[in-house]
Amino acid sequence: MKNLLFSLSIILVSALAFTACKDTDNGAPKNIVELAQSNAELSTLVAAVGRAGLVDALSGDDKLTVFAPTNQAFSDLLTSLGLTKLEDVPVDVLKNILLNHVVSGEVKSNALSTGYVKTLLPFGSTTSYLSLFVDLSSGVKVGGSTVTTADVQASNGVVHIINKVIVPPTVVDQALNNPNFSILVAALTRSDLGVDYVGLLSGDGPFTVFAPTNDAFAALLTELNATSLDDIPAATLNAVLQYHVVDGANVLSTQLSDEQVVTTFQGGTFKIDLTGGVKIVDAQNRTSNIIATDVQGSNGVVHAIDKVILP
Repeated sequence: MKNLLFSLSIILVSALAFTACKDTDNGAPKNIVELAQSNAELSTLVAAVGRAGLVDALSGDDKLTVFAPTNQAFSDLLTSLGLTKLEDVPVDVLKNILLNHVVSGEVKSNALSTGYVKTLLPFGSTTSYLSLFVDLSSGVKVGGSTVTTADVQASNGVVHIINKVIVPPTVVDQALNNPNFSILVAALTRSDLGVDYVGLLSGDGPFTVFAPTNDAFAALLTELNATSLDDIPAATLNAVLQYHVVDGANVLSTQLSDEQVVTTFQGGTFKIDLTGGVKIVDAQNRTSNIIATDVQGSNGVVHAIDKVILP
């Protein structure tokens, strides 16, 4: 009898263990790719990931955050590119677009803050990765897209569903996506300047842009006893804007050195001062602090500064 009871207990425990294992397998969290496959609104994203050869990268053990565009977002992208189907997008271009939606580590919505995050898309063959601007001023916006569903948990990270495909941003896009650069954008697009700065800075580059914030422009207007950008003559504003651009180089903060003389697109120079932080000393011997560095774009890099520099 004791042997019979012992045998029955072994069978019962084994059955329970098998059931528990089976339930665990069935209820196991999906990885990022599996999660996308289970959502009909992400079917184009699934197809794109497969075509770009990123299934394994997004299914592994490394924790990732993915900003996942919907089918409609991809449809809108194709329309904007004058294309009819996903297969019309070159594989290398598609891969770069997708990598621009992935951030290393698991970043849930409550851990996001206004500012920049680095994606897994490198600039060319460098180890400088493209930046996306996160804007929490009204909802959650990332790189100009809006998060419509946040914090979809996967076994290897988290997915935030977005309403727009985030094309790798140029230096112009980096300025457009950050409301702290709205006056700079207004200056670059002033109709009487005779220079298409948006077209110029959307080109191949590379460009390094030292971008004054709105506060920097406000301080300049006070300094010049002006009430608006319209009070600054076109020739002067052109010279000032071009003085903030270095053409033909993607200059990261780590490549700046003390007393370095930088030649600008305008033709003038300014000097780098690394005493107590990274500073620019302009041709008027005025000092500006670099307050945000290495905002990497697809055609160059942006550094935010707290004072407009003058040639």
